[in-house]
Amino acid sequence: MSTAPPTPSRPSAARLLPRTPDWASRNFTLLTSAAFITSLGSHGALIAAAFAVLEHGGDAGDVGLVAAARTVPLILFLLIGGAVADRLPRHRVMVAANLLNCLSQAAFAGLVLAGSPLLWQMMLLAALGGTGQAFFSPAAEGMLLATVDRKHASKGFAVFRLTMNGATIGGAALGGAMVAVIGPGWVLAVDAAAFAVSAGLRALLDLSGMPRRAQGGSLLADLRDGWHEALARPWFWSIVAQFSVVVAVVGAAESVYGPLVARDHLGGPAPWGFALAAFGVGTVVGAVLMMRWQPRRLLLAGTLSVFTLALPSAALAVPLPALGLAGVMFVSGVAIELFGVAWITTMHQEIPEEKFSRMSAYDWLGSIGMVPLATALAGPAESAFGRSNALWGGAVLIVLVTAAVLFVPEVRTMTRRPPEAENAGGEGEAVPEGVPVAAVDTVSGPGAGAVVAAATSVPAPAAEPGSDAAADAEGTARRDG
Repeated sequence: MSTAPPTPSRPSAARLLPRTPDWASRNFTLLTSAAFITSLGSHGALIAAAFAVLEHGGDAGDVGLVAAARTVPLILFLLIGGAVADRLPRHRVMVAANLLNCLSQAAFAGLVLAGSPLLWQMMLLAALGGTGQAFFSPAAEGMLLATVDRKHASKGFAVFRLTMNGATIGGAALGGAMVAVIGPGWVLAVDAAAFAVSAGLRALLDLSGMPRRAQGGSLLADLRDGWHEALARPWFWSIVAQFSVVVAVVGAAESVYGPLVARDHLGGPAPWGFALAAFGVGTVVGAVLMMRWQPRRLLLAGTLSVFTLALPSAALAVPLPALGLAGVMFVSGVAIELFGVAWITTMHQEIPEEKFSRMSAYDWLGSIGMVPLATALAGPAESAFGRSNALWGGAVLIVLVTAAVLFVPEVRTMTRRPPEAENAGGEGEAVPEGVPVAAVDTVSGPGAGAVVAAATSVPAPAAEPGSDAAADAEGTARRDG
């Protein structure tokens, strides 16, 4: 018999790798990984597209046209995309949208690398990208519902947003550096590859536990039903209306007034870039905070945090020095994450799964619908009232609409329900998506938040922002796709 000492056993590879939390299902990991990849690529591609236009003879107006070409179809097709995602298997809608974005970005990259892109061609390809996002975003937000146990929903959504915010910061920084080193065409090509990888990951989703949904009537009937569902929930339509103003004001301040203030008072673009980076860091801190803090009154806590979104406009109106502006942007970044996770969790709790994508589409449309108008009117408002007065007006407007939302009873009183209470409402076993059965909507009439038996449901931003984001995401003041 051998007397050699026993060889110490080696730890398995699984022990050497970080252990994923128990609540992080395989589908959650796949969705989060895919969203991170596409968001990372897309934030770099936004920079690359602008420089591609400029490097081929375009001016600032042409850059705006290409950006508008992406936004317009996004707004036009969002509601249709939401209705389609409630009729078809959502993972198929997501994969198809990813492939459309992949092909459009690959064509864009090919034109730029060939050295002969025309403005109308770039606008057309950008429009195809916006169309893909319009179908992707509602479907992505609907998919996240089934990947996280309700008991850990807030934590899971916070982790998702933390991942997406990291991709936003890293994608912008990496994209800018790559544009300088290898040129915008290759950055667009990398983004196309990212969409292809993302489509492959989403094709691997396990659908055996997806909730069952029945085919409804016509597409128009589904859109009409989604509208009635939105109106039946005062907390929903009031906050969507609030954010149509908040996102428009924040968008005008950040895209128009911020660069002008930096040029005239702060010494150039570097301080403004630092302030935007501070906002990004704030969103990461906010997501980490919401992994640990679970406020009982979800919408009240989220809505109170929105008041701080008036601070950036006020800081630019003064204007504060660079360090003070960065501090204000950091605080507003934390606040938007506090609201975002509270909003996601509320939708997850209150909206029936089979109707979530339609509701998500109305949420998205409300959030971004006024942004083009606000940015277009920013210049005339500055000419008419002065830059400082225009910025102060925007700050006051955010405070007023946020205060108005607090008059909605559900916003003040809606509370987080424990998972046991939701299960007591008659929740059944999950059935594979696509099995035709009659869908049951247990929410009747307004005030769904007060009904314990109200159906379950879903997250809103988080499905995926950034590239798919502004949904996979992203609606970013709150989202990106």
